[in-house]
Amino acid sequence: MTAEELIKRHEGLRLFPYKCSAGKWTVGYGHNLDDNREPVPSGPITVEQAEEMFRRDFYAAKIACMRVVPNFSTLDDVRRAALVDMAFNLGEAGLSTFRKFLGAIAVRDWVEAGRQMLNSRWAGQVGVRATRLVFMVLTGEWE
Repeated sequence: MTAEELIKRHEGLRLFPYKCSAGKWTVGYGHNLDDNREPVPSGPITVEQAEEMFRRDFYAAKIACMRVVPNFSTLDDVRRAALVDMAFNLGEAGLSTFRKFLGAIAVRDWVEAGRQMLNSRWAGQVGVRATRLVFMVLTGEWE
């Protein structure tokens, strides 16, 4: 599995615009139209458009991790994927609020990192996604 596949699995593909659980217009693989100040399409987008939006959003999430997680580049692929998934979902600003979690990641305390993930409002909002990502952070293995 790759980080891209993991995120696409969690987000799903929706070609028609919809309001996400936070009440924001979204389309494609969880592309937030409101936060990106993009107009809401009047009809469906194409798969190609969804893929292009995803590439931009994935890149932004990866850059966010490089900014917020000091040791991001030294982590294994699985834990980097979990962090990019979180950044994709939360945005850079949201991920940066997980201070205790990020502190645990910095010292490679995977148990504490997992505890901090589960002890968040985010975990309650995303359900199974959080469970999968906690497993990945704890074990360094794909779910």
